[in-house]
Parts: sequence; C-alpha cells; structure tokens
Amino acid sequence: MDVAVVGSGPNGLAAAVLLARAGLGVHVFEAAEQIGGGMRTAEPVLRGYRHDLCSAVHPMALASPFFRRFDLAAHGVRMLQPEAAYAQPLDGGRAGVAWRDLERTAEELGPDRGRWLRLFRPMVERWQEAAAVGLSDMRSVPRSPVTTAHLGVRVLAGGIPRMGPASGLLRTEPARAMLAGVGAHALRPWGIPASGAGLLLATLAHAVGWPVPEGGSQAIADALAADLAAHGGKIDTGRRIERLDEVAGARAVLFDTGAAELARVAGEALPGRYGRALRRFRAGAGACKVDYVLDGPVPWTAPGCRKAGTVHIGGSAAEVEAAERAVASGRHAERPYVLAVQAGVVDHGRAPGGHHTLSVYAHVPNGSTVDVSDAVTAQIERFAPGFRDRILGRAVETAAELARRNRNYAGGDILGGAMTVRQMVGRPALRWDPYRTPIDGVYICSASTPPGPGVHGMAGLHAAGRVLRQRFGVRTEPLDLLGPG
Repeated sequence: MDVAVVGSGPNGLAAAVLLARAGLGVHVFEAAEQIGGGMRTAEPVLRGYRHDLCSAVHPMALASPFFRRFDLAAHGVRMLQPEAAYAQPLDGGRAGVAWRDLERTAEELGPDRGRWLRLFRPMVERWQEAAAVGLSDMRSVPRSPVTTAHLGVRVLAGGIPRMGPASGLLRTEPARAMLAGVGAHALRPWGIPASGAGLLLATLAHAVGWPVPEGGSQAIADALAADLAAHGGKIDTGRRIERLDEVAGARAVLFDTGAAELARVAGEALPGRYGRALRRFRAGAGACKVDYVLDGPVPWTAPGCRKAGTVHIGGSAAEVEAAERAVASGRHAERPYVLAVQAGVVDHGRAPGGHHTLSVYAHVPNGSTVDVSDAVTAQIERFAPGFRDRILGRAVETAAELARRNRNYAGGDILGGAMTVRQMVGRPALRWDPYRTPIDGVYICSASTPPGPGVHGMAGLHAAGRVLRQRFGVRTEPLDLLGPG
C-alpha cells in the first residue's frame, strides 16, 4: 500500500482517484457502511423515497476544475437542471428567483435590473476564472488577475456587515433577500465569508446552474469509487481508523476528516503547536436536518418557487440576517433560516406514485439537541399554505445527532469549520502548506482545508499534487492524470 486515505468524502475520493491514476496503490478506509461522506443518499423516512443526507445540489461539481476534467457525464452521472437555480419567497406571494438566464433574472428584479447585471455579468462571463479563484489553495498566484481583482473588490465591498447584502448596491427587497439567502450558505451572519460564498454561488447559478444528480448525490460518490477501482484502488467500509499506527505501512496518509478527528487519531504524534491549532480550530453553526415525504409538490404561493431546485426560506434580508445572528449568539431563531431542496422538480424518480421528497436543513447553534422541525414546517407553511396537509412522513436529525452519525460534523457543523476570515485561509492551521502536517507523510485534505466546504474535490486535488511531488517525486500536474482538458 503506497497511500492510505482516511474518509471517502468528495475530497478523499478525488485524491484517491488521482493517486491511483498515477500508478500508486491506494486504499481508502471509511468508518460508515456507505461511502460518500456528504454525498450520501438514503431512505430515512419511508422505503422507496430517496433523500440526500447532506449535499444535494451541486453547482461546484460543474464548476470545479477537478470535476470538469473528471467528466461526470462520461462516468454515467446525469446532472438534472431545474429551470430556476434558487428562489427566495417573501410575504405577499412574492419571490426573488434566480433563473438560469441572467437577463431573465435581472428583468424580473425591476429597478434592480441594472445593478444585478453589473454585479454578476462580469463574473458570469468569466465564470471559469472566478471558480478557479474561489476553489484555489489560497496560496498560488492567481492566473486571472482581472477576475481576481473584480471578485475581491465585490467580496470586500459586500462583506461590510453593517451595510448588508451587496453593501446597499441592491435596493429592492427581492434582490437583497436573494443575496442574503445565498450568502447564508456560509452558516454565519453577513460579512466577508458570506459575501464571498454568496457571490460565487449566485454567479454559478447563472453560469452553470444548480443541478441535482439523477437518483441522488450518491451517484457522484459511486462514480468516483468505480474509477478508483478501475485503477486498482480499494475501499473498506465500516472500518474506522482509531490510531495512526493502523496505517503505518503506507508511504503517505491523507485524512479526509475534520481537524478534531485528525487530532484524535494522531494523538501525541502531533507536535505541540500544530496539535493545539487543530484543537483550537473552531466549529461553525450546526444544522438540524429534516426530511419530508409529501403527497405532492410543495404548494408555494409564488409560482417561481415551484420551478426552483433550491428554496431559501427566511423571508426578507433583514429576517435572514436576524436568524443568523441569533444562531451565532447561541440562540435558536424563532423563524429559522431554512434551506430546502425539492429534487422532484426535475428528478421524478426520487419518490413513487407522483409523491415528492423535500430535503431540508435549518441553522441552529452548534451542538444543539433541539428538534426544530415544527419551526421549519411553520416557515414553509408561511410561504406555502397547505404544506402541512401534504406531509406523509418526516425524519429529523438534530445537530447533536448529526455529529454522532458523522464525527466530522463537529456539533452538527456540516462545513468542516467556521467560515471566518481567518479560517478561510488558515484551515485548519495557519501554514504555507495547509495540507501537509508536521508528521512525516501525513496530510489532511478535507473541508477543513482550503478552499473549504462543497462537493468540488479541489482540496483532494491540491493535497494529491503535494503527495505526488513530496513523497513520490512525481511532477505531473494532477489534473493531467484525468486526461486532456
């Protein structure tokens, strides 16, 4: 065994694929019985009804340099595109809707038409460059200085907390709410991290869409696993690595785990300063997961919401911000921010007999043991009267239960660490090489490293490149191992 990979999330599998294609012997160890990490799909409510257990919508999988070169379609993964990427319902039957078409979106925003176009058109036109910047290792010299500068200025301007979404550039409530809702993917109040996440995700909505994989996110994990097997790699499921000496025979070990889990497994082998940095690495807010089975589609009042794969439920920009500030201060919001994915708008195989699934999470304080499903249902009912009457069943995992199911979700944090300015760059410790640990041959390649959370595989790619050069003397560019671009 040349390489051991601990964890089979998107980054672990991406690194394993690249290293196996380089001719190395790769062995992946997964603690769960099912591969995939945040890409798992299961039937938590009723048999025959498929829900994604974490990541459900995948703009990053279409934008990521790794997945673009890997070519999911060539590996049998069908990415289905809703007509609208995301929507933000408002009281009174209104909604802001991010259609795939940038011009259509801007036109519906009325007085904000020109502002939305000025904000997003330059990045949509250079979306590959924007994605490369956002998904970089945060250490390399940017190849696209104009795009980098534009994105940086927008992030810094939009990230001033007191100014709100887009620093007041947007004037109408639908536009401001849309940006607040997409920025809340960072699981924190408005600021530079939320501004950066929101701008990139909103750009991708118009550039590549927010697709759902046919059958569920598990399809992405299975495609990576099949490629790994085709190149001689192995995966053991139900195998938790408890001590570093269990993989001592490998010349390189990559951890696709959270910082705390790496610290637990490595124990006293970690040098003091680095070990302290891992243990100080802050978890972010938690998520309470709620999965519904419905006897029909969600009866949204606003027609645009019925076309969207993702619906951000929180009301106005001010309400979203208030909910995020409540969670950041350790309180449960009375009206929580809710992110809902209705895959059935394009993937009719997720539920039988004309029924639908709805995969939802709400933001809660880290470590919360509170079942907030009643508050979630009330939030949805607020914008979709009659929703309660359509519920055939639901399953709930509190933040604390998420953490027990997956140790990488510390306190229910599904992002691999708080998205603060410092932790955007210093993930999981402030080092020039964030993937290489001080232990000889041991690396980390999870969402706790740059570029952070998402199904993009880029942390795995960045780490694999270092492993190839530093441990095996291979200078091939990792992306070239996937074939011509």
